[in-house]
Amino acid sequence: MRIRFPKGRHELRARRHLRVRKRVTGVAERPRLVVFRSLKHITAQLVDDAARRTLMTVTDVQLTGKKMEKSVAVGKLIAEKAKAAGIAKVVFDRGGYKFHGRVKAVADGAREGGLEF
Repeated sequence: MRIRFPKGRHELRARRHLRVRKRVTGVAERPRLVVFRSLKHITAQLVDDAARRTLMTVTDVQLTGKKMEKSVAVGKLIAEKAKAAGIAKVVFDRGGYKFHGRVKAVADGAREGGLEF
């Protein structure tokens, strides 16, 4: 008989992320907007899965303020960079996190910046 131990939160999140990734893929015309959230920072990337390339990355390391404010700013910055590169539409990948809090703030900031999901 095999004993099963509870999985850690990182492994559970990785499994959720793979479940989301089965349905969400990005192409050059509509890249995938990926959100990574750590305890201190948040990062957003635009990924072209067809070419297997990261198009651009924005992180909150240089920003100041509260975490929610920095998350909205990251969304606005990634939208600004995407617009400059000629990208208007993206597919949102929440990365296995719940769509609330800082992840939702990044999405709202990106929408305010002009990205369309």
